[in-house]
Amino acid sequence: MSAWHEIGLVTDIPRRGARCVATPFGRIAVFRTAEDHVFATEDRCPHKGGPLSQGIVHDSSVTCPLHNAVISLESGEMRGPDEGRVRVFKTRVDPLTRVIELSLAAEAAGIVEAAE
Repeated sequence: MSAWHEIGLVTDIPRRGARCVATPFGRIAVFRTAEDHVFATEDRCPHKGGPLSQGIVHDSSVTCPLHNAVISLESGEMRGPDEGRVRVFKTRVDPLTRVIELSLAAEAAGIVEAAE
């Protein structure tokens, strides 16, 4: 089984927007910045459970739509006075086709470790 999964084209996501992907590990929000960088996080704010995919994307951050907490799309860490973090997932974009690929390898490895 491949560690990378095709999930769509960069152009499927509006600039400064997001789309969601359902996975066995939960709902993942895939973000596109104004500079066409692509990031993926779990689609749930750690404070109130707000859908981060509905937040405002700026620079390499997203602002939660429920309580304006700012989360780094690179690290998943809350910025500013808030504390907490969301899981981040590795992404890559094929430079020729502009297809986004998502890696779930770390989550799958965690399941295998827990079973051992």
